[in-house]
Amino acid sequence: MKRILFFCLSIILITSCAENSAEYKKLQNENERLKVEKAQTVADLDNMISTLNDIQTDIQTIREAENYLIIEQDMELSKSHEEKIKHDILLIAQTLKTNKEQLAALEEKLKNSDLQLSGLQKTIERINAELNQKTLLIASLQEELARKNIQIQGLKEELQNLAMTTSVQAQRLSEQDKEIHSAYYCFGTKKELKEQNILTGSGLFSKPKVLEGNFNRAYFVQIDLREVTEIELFTGKAKVHSNHPANSYMFTKDPNNNLTLIVLDPELFWSLSRYLVIEVG
Repeated sequence: MKRILFFCLSIILITSCAENSAEYKKLQNENERLKVEKAQTVADLDNMISTLNDIQTDIQTIREAENYLIIEQDMELSKSHEEKIKHDILLIAQTLKTNKEQLAALEEKLKNSDLQLSGLQKTIERINAELNQKTLLIASLQEELARKNIQIQGLKEELQNLAMTTSVQAQRLSEQDKEIHSAYYCFGTKKELKEQNILTGSGLFSKPKVLEGNFNRAYFVQIDLREVTEIELFTGKAKVHSNHPANSYMFTKDPNNNLTLIVLDPELFWSLSRYLVIEVG
């Protein structure tokens, strides 16, 4: 019994001495350090995997967006639609830039760590290659959109020039049409017509000459012969001096005995002269 008790006391004493030795404490500290390093390594690995997952999620979103953008590029775009595509492309480009920076930092971190994970390195390389491919695609889309903008701008300028040319041509045609269908009339007393050199050279035995020489054209009223077929004269006596077929017009009287010249056949009436001169009073 005494021997057993002595043995137990010897074991306790040896153990106590071992725990207080410098070697034991060193081993204990090394063990704690390894635990911390292991925990840090696990945390670093988790962080790397989380970053890769985020980047891959972004890439999947970009894949879906790029298909939409490629289709949209081939369509006629409104201004608001075009601005939205520009915004989407810029957003994708910024996302790609951020992903490449994250991936570069991740690769550097893996290189400086004690982790020897070839699979993770290959994953980083594959994702980096895809990011480079997407970057080139987005740059191509931006160039295509810019080229389309130039084409659209050129087309707009052509259309504006065409519209301007068409407007000028339409105005010319309108003026030509107006001139083709223009006629002129005036009425006044014999004295008034002579003062304007519209009637000249009348005598006791000769008829007055009409519209010879330098007569006052401003005295006439311009009309569209297709629209004006009645001319009120505000007098009970009138005589046509210009050359118009007699069967192409007539005079009518209102209740106050004031005359109105009625053009019965405009084409025939204006066929010999586009100037109508009426003496009244």
